Amino acid sequence: MTDQKPTIEEWRKLYATAVKVKELEPWEWMFEDDIFGVQNPETGETGFVSVMGMAGEHLSVAIYPGAAALHGFLKLQEDAEFGDTEIAPERVLEIPQIQASFEDRDDLEKDDLDIIKKLGLKFRGAKAWPVFRNYTPGLFPWFISGAEARFLNYALEQLLEIAPRVREDEEVLIPTDDDEELLVRVSHEENGKLIWEDKIVKVSEPAPSPAIKIPLDPKQLEQLRQKKLVNRSIELELRMIPAPVTETGRPFFPYIMLVADSESGTILGAEMLQPLPSVAEMRASIPNQFGKLFLKHDVIPHPIVVSSDWLAEAMTPLASELGLKIVQTDSLPGIEGAFDGMVEMGLF
Repeated sequence: MTDQKPTIEEWRKLYATAVKVKELEPWEWMFEDDIFGVQNPETGETGFVSVMGMAGEHLSVAIYPGAAALHGFLKLQEDAEFGDTEIAPERVLEIPQIQASFEDRDDLEKDDLDIIKKLGLKFRGAKAWPVFRNYTPGLFPWFISGAEARFLNYALEQLLEIAPRVREDEEVLIPTDDDEELLVRVSHEENGKLIWEDKIVKVSEPAPSPAIKIPLDPKQLEQLRQKKLVNRSIELELRMIPAPVTETGRPFFPYIMLVADSESGTILGAEMLQPLPSVAEMRASIPNQFGKLFLKHDVIPHPIVVSSDWLAEAMTPLASELGLKIVQTDSLPGIEGAFDGMVEMGLF
């Protein structure tokens, strides 16, 4: 979607629709995983609508663009429900979405208040002020574009249509016995007006995107081959620091690569990284960052213990070159202890 800002009329329509959603309060009977799709009349892309707020803490409607974002969200829901560990904050912030939420006045930015004033709108009370944001992996939630405002408005309008039907019959969102088949609202134009209707669409989980490959540094690799390998388990992890940084333009969340001794929790190395130009490219840089770190050490301990599939995959080429063993596990007690200690010391 383009970065062009919404026009005043696009803002007017979006705020008016958001007010109707707030009045309807669909979170009173819809759960986050009560999903339906809305096909964007302008692009043909399908966004998947999730209503949040049944617990009364965060009232919002999220639109997940495309099957990959949808299944990322569903996997997060599954892990939160059945997982044994706490969901890391970056898991939420790394799922692309556009969101309409209802906040307290103090949570709004000056730009939000300026638009509301320009429209002549008034809101009072807690969780009464509409806020619209784009969530891009690794970046701070940001103001939406004109194209996003129009798509969000279409989605909220269809929520106003679907939510009352769900209140009457929760089976509306379970059109068949196939878990991958979802209700999607699609439109066609008649006499200059959009006519919406239901369609049952199979939304399979897409194949993972090919991992970005950053070649290993041959000079670094040769130097690492001179290091002695020792049998001493270490843990490797990449964590988001939930404190946005602004250099130019949109703020981003920095990440920290941590290496800790499995037994003692001693931090063997730490490197701050930026999710630019993308989270995927930052992740692909991890083997070279790891190599850079251990050039400063006399030995390279292993096995290297990681908790994520992507990190195990990213480290495999370097491990193969150096004869290091990679072990994948659900928990990293050394990293957890090190990270908690850094938080307690106020390092971030």
